[in-house]
Amino acid sequence: MANISQCELEMTVNGEARKATTYPMARLLDVLREEITLTGTKEGCGEGECGACTVIIDGEAVCSCLVPLGQVAGAKVTTIEGVRHPLQKTFVTEGGAQCGICTPGMIMMALARTYIMVKSLSTVHRFAGAQNGKAAAVATMDRAASRSATFQ
Repeated sequence: MANISQCELEMTVNGEARKATTYPMARLLDVLREEITLTGTKEGCGEGECGACTVIIDGEAVCSCLVPLGQVAGAKVTTIEGVRHPLQKTFVTEGGAQCGICTPGMIMMALARTYIMVKSLSTVHRFAGAQNGKAAAVATMDRAASRSATFQ
């Protein structure tokens, strides 16, 4: 078995320069939660299906459970802790907030829709349905995400 050594990687997390010393194939999710101690990003399925671990890397929403740390060297990473946006309150008032495990990922996905000009909410709908199987929640998340666009 090959001896893989740890390395130090630099990235910007929520506007702050950060270093992480770990294996390059360590999951970004684990590094954010365990080494950088930002625990707002949650693990749901660990397979990139549910979206609970969604973060924004260089303007693109991604599932952090699928991203090896080596791929984010020099990147700008935004987690739920780095978000101050009316969308968060709108999720609460529109009933889009769920148990707390999937809500941060939903908000990050909705922000990606708002900021990156995603043409439809089909990704958010698929993502929400996979997370908790509650069809009724999709409509409230849609309203919350759509209303947040008016706050820009």
